[in-house]
Amino acid sequence: MYTRHCHFLKPHHPYRRLKKAFNGSQEHETTPIPLTSEQVFQQVEHLNTVFGKTQKKDKSKTCIWKKRSIFFDLPYWSDLDVRHCIDVMHVEKNVCDSVIGTFLNIQRKMKDGLNTRQDLAEMAIRSQLHPMSDGKKIYLPPACHTLSRKEKISFCQCLHWVKVPQGYFSNIKSLVQLKELKLVGLKSLDFHVLMQQLLAMAIRDILPNKVRLSITRLCFFFNAICSKVLDLVKFDDLENEATIILCQLEMYFPPAFFDIMVHLIVHLFREIKCCGPIYLRWMYPVE
Repeated sequence: MYTRHCHFLKPHHPYRRLKKAFNGSQEHETTPIPLTSEQVFQQVEHLNTVFGKTQKKDKSKTCIWKKRSIFFDLPYWSDLDVRHCIDVMHVEKNVCDSVIGTFLNIQRKMKDGLNTRQDLAEMAIRSQLHPMSDGKKIYLPPACHTLSRKEKISFCQCLHWVKVPQGYFSNIKSLVQLKELKLVGLKSLDFHVLMQQLLAMAIRDILPNKVRLSITRLCFFFNAICSKVLDLVKFDDLENEATIILCQLEMYFPPAFFDIMVHLIVHLFREIKCCGPIYLRWMYPVE
């Protein structure tokens, strides 16, 4: 789980003082400083890679690297500030998949369930969401992101009847199953359009206002960073917006929602500063 995004906020941001909304304690840590290329190379330069599942590996906290990449044999590799570009469309796909899977309770895609609620009980946070048992059945109290059947139908019908120009999107009617109330067969480009254009429209009459606002801000954020023109004057504000959105999502979604793909949102701006606009590095023309 990649939580505690509050330490990416400014030192005196009010979110840092909230306890119940996050992990039960105030956040006092400062924003971590990214490692330089030389520092990374020094940590992996003498790393002894052990292959095979039967071999014992170093699991100490001081060893954060599993192996040394073969690309470090290249003479210029250790001097690069960005060695691996983030595929933003892949990030969009996974984030949107987690959001929709959690809303519609799609198996293997939802980030809320019995195990997640038990984690909340072990962490001693959000007591109102802890699982309740009467000796025979286990009851999971509804969360702020939990949709009723009527809301699920409204969400799926909104996407089912949407009309877009030819070639802009897949046949949405074949992707939305109204009986099972789920989406199937979406490709990365479909999630790209869904995340930036359609998701905010589909949730406009469901969910509490705060949750709906956070998801809508997330959609607008992806739309802004993927545009062909980035305003350098508003660039720092957009970077702060990403952190605030993740902190708001932490208030409403369970910790299991925050996997590595959601966490990568806070690292997109360093790549944009070094490599330029994202649209120049889209992967789908090659795919």
